[in-house]
Amino acid sequence: MKKLRLHLEEIISLTDDEFEFIKPFFTPKRTLKNQFLINEGDDVQYEFLVLSGIFKVFYLDEQGKEFILQFAKENWWMSDYQAFFQSKKATMYIECIEAGEVLVSTLESREKLASELHKMEHFYRMKLTNGYIALQQRVKLLLSSTPQQRYEEFSKLYPDLLQRIPKKLIAEYLGVSRETLSRLYSK
Repeated sequence: MKKLRLHLEEIISLTDDEFEFIKPFFTPKRTLKNQFLINEGDDVQYEFLVLSGIFKVFYLDEQGKEFILQFAKENWWMSDYQAFFQSKKATMYIECIEAGEVLVSTLESREKLASELHKMEHFYRMKLTNGYIALQQRVKLLLSSTPQQRYEEFSKLYPDLLQRIPKKLIAEYLGVSRETLSRLYSK
């Protein structure tokens, strides 16, 4: 729970009593490599805060081709948010690609925390805002940049992930072939 407090205090300040109030709303869960936290068609009851490990959020098209929307590492949040917030069936998958640990929280917990502790409402709003900005930047990059530019931006933003994620998955995330990524990587 120390990691949770440090993560929250990147945005809000907390007293010991406030943090004691927050702690029961989060449950730790260990994850194994290749374990799925969400599968397409699931009822999505949880969002996850990554404490350790690497995860990929992806979907499959009708032909079974995989499209990676997000990698999630330490201090990143993830879920199938449409399903989570709108009580719909999952259209995405979350798979653990490096064993780790997450904190699990429900929508009910999130709503209760936000309504009873205004600081948490601010925290969640800031996280959603920053996530939305990152998503817009990712879409913009995919639509209007070259593979070289996408690779350079990924390398600049996430240098640690280049060493932790298989090249095949990085290529998929960037929308290039494994061979193209190898050429970009060698430059």
